[in-house]
Amino acid sequence: MVAEATARRSRITPEREAELYAAVLDLLREVGYDALTMDAVAARTRASKATLYRQWGGKAELVVKALRHQKPRFAEIDTGSLRGDLHAMAVREDDCHMEQNSALMRGLMVAVHANPDLLAAFREWIVAPELSGLDRLLERAVARGEIRAGNPALHYVLQMLIGAFATRTLIDEKPPTQAYLTSYIDAVVLPALSA
Repeated sequence: MVAEATARRSRITPEREAELYAAVLDLLREVGYDALTMDAVAARTRASKATLYRQWGGKAELVVKALRHQKPRFAEIDTGSLRGDLHAMAVREDDCHMEQNSALMRGLMVAVHANPDLLAAFREWIVAPELSGLDRLLERAVARGEIRAGNPALHYVLQMLIGAFATRTLIDEKPPTQAYLTSYIDAVVLPALSA
């Protein structure tokens, strides 16, 4: 699948790709996943539908790769301490982008469960890279002696972090913010990992 995707994507410059991804995310925020069409993306970006399908194969892959493109990666984080790494992860986006992305992700979570192609693309391009990067971050913390290797909380860190991000609006009627996430990390995640 990676070789096929690479072959399909060979003709678009990185600048044009970033422009297309930004337009896809704007459309997604405006109309949601189900109402987003390749026709609308083509019109918004002045690209042909044939180009879009040749480069991305379909709507699910295009949407998820647009999300992946704008998301900083865990693998790029290494501050030398677990707390520093988790805080750096929490402040990868400013509060404005975090609020926009929170609303976007809530809408996509509904669509993911109704669209097997979107679920598969989401797992491949968002979940797997996040888990891989988080695993490396946690392995470094274990190697430094900050976490006990057998700590059962190691298997739930991503769920804890996503839960804090996703439920902030639902429970507190406030968007997630850098301050909220860093305080959550200090109050919940780090104590669970140090137990």
